[in-house]
Amino acid sequence: MSEARTAGVRLRAGVLSRWMTASIVLSILLSACSNANIRGIGADLPATPVPERQRLLSASEQREHLRILAAYGGVYREPRLQEMMEKTVDKLVAASERPEQKYEVTILNSPAVNAFALPNGELYVTRGLIALANDNSELASVLAHEMAHVIARHAAIREDQARQAALVNRVATDLLSDPQLGALALAKSKIALANFSRAQEFEADGIGVGIAARAGYDPYGAERFLNSMGQNAHLKVQRGSIDPRAPDFLSSHPATPERVSNAVVNARQFTGPGSGARDKSEYLGVLDGMVFGEDPSEGFVRGRRFLHPKLGFTFTAPDGFQLDNTAQAVFGVKDSGAQALRLDVAQVPADQPLPEYLKSGWIENIDEKSIEEMQAGGFPAATATAKGEQWTFRLYVVRFGSDVYRIIFAAKNRTEAVDKSFRDSIATFRRMTVQEIAGAQPLKLKVVQVKPGDTVEKFARRMAVSDRHAERFRVLNGLGEKDRPKPGSLVKMVVE
Repeated sequence: MSEARTAGVRLRAGVLSRWMTASIVLSILLSACSNANIRGIGADLPATPVPERQRLLSASEQREHLRILAAYGGVYREPRLQEMMEKTVDKLVAASERPEQKYEVTILNSPAVNAFALPNGELYVTRGLIALANDNSELASVLAHEMAHVIARHAAIREDQARQAALVNRVATDLLSDPQLGALALAKSKIALANFSRAQEFEADGIGVGIAARAGYDPYGAERFLNSMGQNAHLKVQRGSIDPRAPDFLSSHPATPERVSNAVVNARQFTGPGSGARDKSEYLGVLDGMVFGEDPSEGFVRGRRFLHPKLGFTFTAPDGFQLDNTAQAVFGVKDSGAQALRLDVAQVPADQPLPEYLKSGWIENIDEKSIEEMQAGGFPAATATAKGEQWTFRLYVVRFGSDVYRIIFAAKNRTEAVDKSFRDSIATFRRMTVQEIAGAQPLKLKVVQVKPGDTVEKFARRMAVSDRHAERFRVLNGLGEKDRPKPGSLVKMVVE
C-alpha cells in the first residue's frame, strides 16, 4: 500500500454485491478503487521528483509515464542492473527492423511479473520479471517482444480497433431495433478485437525472436521464459489470486501452449539450440542482492501480518486470511472467497468525528444505528455495518496520526463468531516499535553456486518464503519437475 491518500471512495454495496462470485469475492473491495483518488493508473501523480529522461516527452507522454510509475511503485534504481538493461536494448535496437527508433527502458519497483511498451518507445520492465528470468537471452526475448509491438504499431492499431468496436456498440444500442441483432453485432465486434489482439501477440513473438537472434542471443530464450511464466502463473493459481486485476504479464501476454510452440518454431528458423549467447553468469551476478517481492517502503506482508515501516503501523488479519499488498490497498481473502478484507488510508478533516465520517457518503447502505465509537490499539476508532444483496460488511475507521485507516470486512455469512474475529483483528492495529521499523528489511535474491550433493529440497529449506518452498525454488530457477541443480551452476535463492 502506497503513501498516496484516498478520498471520496463511494461503495455501492447493493449494486457491487451482484458482481461478487466465489472466486472473485473482492469485487466490492476492488471496485472501490475505480473512482478513488488513489495511487494508481488515473490517480493523482506522485509528488516525488521526475526521474531525468534522456529525451524530452510531450505533456501527455510525461503524464502517462508518471501514471505508470505511480501504479508500479516508482523506479527501481540499481546502476549495474540499469546498465545491463540499456546495453541489451542497444544490441536489440541495432538488430531490429527500425534501428532509427529510440528506446528508453525503466525498471519498475514492483514484484509483479510484467513488461510493456508505449508507442513512443518507452519500455518498462518490473523487477519481478527480471527476477523470474534466468539469463540475458530470456530478458532479451521480453524486451524484443515489446519492441516488436512498437515496430508493428500495434498500439495505434488497437486504438483504431477499439474505436470501431465503440462505433458498432453505439449503432447496436441506438439504431438497431432488434435486440438480438444488436447483441450479435456487438459480440462480433468484440470477438474481432480479441482475435486481432491475439494475432498481434503472435506477430510480436515472431518479430521479437528474430531481433534477439540477430542480436546474438539464444533464440530459445523466449521458449524458456514463456515456460517459466506458465509455471509461475500455475503457482499463483494454486495459492489463490487475491487481486484478480493485479497487473501481470500473463494478463496481456498469455503463455499458451500455442505461443510456446510458436516460439520454438520461430527459434528454429535462426539457429540450433544453445548456439546463441545466454550470458547466465553475468546476468545472475547483477541480480545478486536485488530486492525480491514487496519493498518495505510500500509496506509488506508476512503471513497474516501487514507491516508498513514508513507509515509506522502494523495489522494482523483474522485466522485463515491470505493477504496481498497492492499500490492501492491491502486485500485479503479467506475460505475460497467466503470472507474478504480491504485496508487503505484516507484523508479526513481532523475536526470531523469518525462516526460522522462513516455517515459522510463514502459507503452506501450503511446501518446508521450500528455506528459506535471505540478504540483500536489505543487509537480513536469507529465501526458500523452495511449490507448488500449477497454480502454483509463490517467497517472500521481508525485515526492514526493525521490519517484515517479504513478496514472493510466482507462476509457472505457474518455470524457473531465471524464478527468477533473481525473485532479481534482490529485490536491488533498498532504503532510499530523502533526496533520493528529498523528490522523491517526486504527479502533479497542471493545467487549461489551449486555444490555436489545439493538438491532442490536442500535449497528449498533455505528459501525465505511462506509456502511451497520447493516449487518456488524450481519456478525461480526455471527448473522442471524432474530437473536437478547441476554442480557448478548458479541458482537464485530468496533470503532474509
